[in-house]
Amino acid sequence: MEAPAAPHSPDEHRAAPVSVELTVSAPEQMRELGRHLAKLLRAGDLVMLNGELGAGKTTLTRGLGEGLGVRGAVTSPTFVIARVHPSLGDGPPLVHVDAYRLGGGLDEMEDLDLDVSLSDSVVVVEWGEGKVEELTEDRLHVVIHRAVGDTTDEVRRVTLTGVGERWVAVDLSVLSA
Repeated sequence: MEAPAAPHSPDEHRAAPVSVELTVSAPEQMRELGRHLAKLLRAGDLVMLNGELGAGKTTLTRGLGEGLGVRGAVTSPTFVIARVHPSLGDGPPLVHVDAYRLGGGLDEMEDLDLDVSLSDSVVVVEWGEGKVEELTEDRLHVVIHRAVGDTTDEVRRVTLTGVGERWVAVDLSVLSA
């Protein structure tokens, strides 16, 4: 007699997250990380950036914009909530969102009246954790850790975690080379 089959959970077939941790010693290295990361991104990707104020989220996004070849200076969207940077070539536009003041969810993102389809863009959301995960099952979480308090320490620990099928075959370790 065979043992009964184990019950299947809905998460059983979901891909295990893929992570890499890097050390960044200067703002230019954070920007360079963004340029290298851009080579791994494609239209429809959601990148969630989290970290303390001044951790380097916008600096990383500036490098992403350079690597993606988009128009316009990438600056913090804190006061406008979202900026769209169209591609200068045939790549996807970059949508840069500051979700600090957003409640979260697809409806709120659509309410921003972005003039692009989120599925046709690379979407980078600062402060997105707990707010935009429902946009897609496939996303890249980037957490930037820095020393807090009165310090001039420029060293950051950056943890990148790919979630979902999209990231299973992506070798994030190439970013540490």
